[in-house]
Amino acid sequence: MYWLGALSFAAAVQAQGGGFSMNMLRFGCSQAVIDRIDPLVEPGMLPSSHVHQVVGGNAFNATMPSGPNADISKLATCTSCSFSEDFSNYWTANIYFRARNGTYKRVPQMVNTQIGAANAGITVYYTAPGPKTVTAFKPGFRMFSGDANRRTSPGFGRSMQSCFRCYTGANFGGNNNAPCQDPQRDTETFPKQPCPGGIRSSVIFPICWDGKNLDSPSHTEHVAHPASGPAPFAVVDAKCPSSHPVKIPQVHYEVVWDTRQFNNKADWPTDGSQQPFVLSNGDTTGYGQHGDYVFGWQGDRLQHAMDSGCFGPTCNGLKTQAFDKANKCTVKSVVNENTDGWLKVLPGMAGHPMKN
Repeated sequence: MYWLGALSFAAAVQAQGGGFSMNMLRFGCSQAVIDRIDPLVEPGMLPSSHVHQVVGGNAFNATMPSGPNADISKLATCTSCSFSEDFSNYWTANIYFRARNGTYKRVPQMVNTQIGAANAGITVYYTAPGPKTVTAFKPGFRMFSGDANRRTSPGFGRSMQSCFRCYTGANFGGNNNAPCQDPQRDTETFPKQPCPGGIRSSVIFPICWDGKNLDSPSHTEHVAHPASGPAPFAVVDAKCPSSHPVKIPQVHYEVVWDTRQFNNKADWPTDGSQQPFVLSNGDTTGYGQHGDYVFGWQGDRLQHAMDSGCFGPTCNGLKTQAFDKANKCTVKSVVNENTDGWLKVLPGMAGHPMKN
């Protein structure tokens, strides 16, 4: 709803019954690299199991330091994000088109609405119930949202933590509801019909922390949903469970995929899947959409933003940079393979059947 403009946002919030927070950062991060490495789930593995698209600081690598002394902001020298003090890394799986002849083509990304001249990438949100209501992440903090192996719905309903929005026309047509809240345009699975304006992915992270661990074996146990269940986008005032009593900002990713060149159904596969897209991990359903997060804000900058009632792409006291500078912050790929062009198999998926 932010993309309707701040005034329309407030009106839409009230129309939908309130509960939405207006204490929110929303900003763009340009693409830093597309590569088959994953320092969170498969640290040190070259290559990792599937391709990711990554944004944020240029300290991203196959292995990144962890623990309380792992201050990523001191390792990076630039960031592809518009907040120039944010050296965090944010990444997701890529999406590929599956042609009827069995070949694959990576779906390009495009910049989100009201972001500016970013080089595609990810739109990042940090949301709090209000000023001074959350504890910002600490150096060394990491987390993961979703399940790359999921192939059925977790049953969260309107509180779904991952979804795809099917744009009905150019310029983000039909973009009238909050993320994952449109019963007709938002689905947990890939849309079954052509989307004239492209497809937007949303990945939402838990908002409760155990207050002790910066990470955990599966990168999910140290965080949790509220006691009442998963928090929808920007509805972050629910009480945390006693096991994870510390409220943290709600992190939310949006990625816009330019699927418009793949809308001809004559090119779609005829294997019964009813749609032509697949995540880079081989998931043809979309249920396995997931996101990885490694914290890297400088000093107390994120806490300042969450305490100050900031809203949108700027915040008093935080430094920003134009995208002509952010777009220059890239990471050199380390896996020498073709991730573009028309491919016979997905990178890393040779010998693995598509996972319906």
